[in-house]
Amino acid sequence: MTQEQTRFGEAVAPSLGSLAITVIVMFAALFWPAGRLDWPRGWMFLGLFILLTAFAIAWIWRTNPELFAARSRYQKGTKPWDAVVATLTIILFAAILPVGAFDDGRFHWAPQPGWLVLIGYLLMTAGYLGLTWAQSVNRHFEPTVRIQTDRDHKVIDSGPYAVIRHPGYAFAIVLAAGMALSLGSLYALIPAGLLVVVLFGRTLGEEMELRRGLEGYAEYMERVRWRWVPGVW
Repeated sequence: MTQEQTRFGEAVAPSLGSLAITVIVMFAALFWPAGRLDWPRGWMFLGLFILLTAFAIAWIWRTNPELFAARSRYQKGTKPWDAVVATLTIILFAAILPVGAFDDGRFHWAPQPGWLVLIGYLLMTAGYLGLTWAQSVNRHFEPTVRIQTDRDHKVIDSGPYAVIRHPGYAFAIVLAAGMALSLGSLYALIPAGLLVVVLFGRTLGEEMELRRGLEGYAEYMERVRWRWVPGVW
């Protein structure tokens, strides 16, 4: 085994362990509410998620490997309000799965055509890859908001950050909408919509913290005007 392979294994082992746990939880969140294992859209969703995650792990390893440790937990210095918001964000993402499973897998509240599911796959893929892109260029992409004095915190203005200030949140919304539609469920758009509201507030709170505590962020806000969508907000 080469030194690079050893370092790769050490870096991603916790992430692979977390992925295994996540897949088990996702399996339960999909197929228990569906009430059956023969639910094709559930299996296709889970397969696409695993494929995208494997690709993301390889991408981050090549571009920003320190992020594995940085995102493994809420770091010291996290604001209490943001720990709550970050946890709520995770809950809303997770809620998409059982709502979609109850809808399309069991009760068929609002059956959706295959073309809409295909759009969901495209949005899910675009959102996941966009989120990974943002993570790949931002060494400070931790799960919560804080001024990372222990990690030489600097303004990131490359990649998607050259166009919008919060690409992680923007692509997360695309991902959430894609997850709901790929499960064939309009009802699953409800937690996705609530996620938009939460991330809207978190964006404003994060900007307040960064503008107040991160050198150069106020100037960055003047250079890059838009938060999520160019020409909109």
